[in-house]
Amino acid sequence: MAEAMATADNEDLSDYFSMQYRQNLLLLLKKLKLTEEDSLSPFIRLQEKKKEAQEMQRVLEEREEAFRVRIEDITSRWKELLAKEAELKAHMKKSERTLKENDKMRIQALKKAGKEREMKMQKESELLRVKKVLEALKIKHRKLSDRVQNYSIFGTYLEDVVKVSQFEEIQAIIWRYKMLVRMRKALLQAERGLREAKQQAKEFIHYSEDESLQYNDDVDQLQLRSHQARRDVLTWESRWADVQKTAAKKTQELGTIKMAILGLFQHVSKQMKRSLNVPVDDSYTQLSVIQQFIQDLMDILMEVKRKGIASSYDYGTARKMPT
Repeated sequence: MAEAMATADNEDLSDYFSMQYRQNLLLLLKKLKLTEEDSLSPFIRLQEKKKEAQEMQRVLEEREEAFRVRIEDITSRWKELLAKEAELKAHMKKSERTLKENDKMRIQALKKAGKEREMKMQKESELLRVKKVLEALKIKHRKLSDRVQNYSIFGTYLEDVVKVSQFEEIQAIIWRYKMLVRMRKALLQAERGLREAKQQAKEFIHYSEDESLQYNDDVDQLQLRSHQARRDVLTWESRWADVQKTAAKKTQELGTIKMAILGLFQHVSKQMKRSLNVPVDDSYTQLSVIQQFIQDLMDILMEVKRKGIASSYDYGTARKMPT
């Protein structure tokens, strides 16, 4: 806004100087041109020139004074405009704050109105529900009133019963009736319990009979298995006797073999002419010693045979050679 006002002031100054130039300076220049064309003396022309110069100086001073006043006026107006602009900005800021506060208050008012409207709707709904409940209670009251009206004859009947019976008041008859109803209910429950107990007893007897039959079948099966087990025992006892006989025979044979091994081991020890620290019952070591002895004998025999063959060959060769 300030820039626009400055531009407007500059345009006013340009228009002002243009107008002054057309109105005054241009006329003076024209006059000077005409004066130069005249045939006046130089002194007169000089005086006129001085006058014209003084006139122009005066006009310029007047114009400068007017321009200075104009500038001061423009400066004053510019300051006023700046002050108004600052005031306007402050007013705008204040207006913005006021608008924001108004918006905030409006939003709060809308929220409050919404809550009040919601509460009003809730109250209306609650009122409608209460009206419905009240209407239902009225209908129930009317029905109860009709029922009381219909049952009023029973009150008259009970009053007549009190007059002709041993009861002194209607409440005693009602208590007596309630007690009889409870007794009847208890008797019905006892009867139902008795029927259930009888049914359970029948079921138990039937179940017991089934169990007894099942137990008899199991006993028969066990007896059969017992007979089979006895036969199996006899069979296995016979087999065990055979096994024992076979074991005794094998034990006897093993003892004979061990005695033979021991005798052979003792004979080998004598042949080897040395004492071997081998336990009597260690047949495996004894057999190893016997096997080693036999292997040594075989090696000796092989060596003897090889030497005998070599000697025979040497003797035959010697006989064939000439003397």
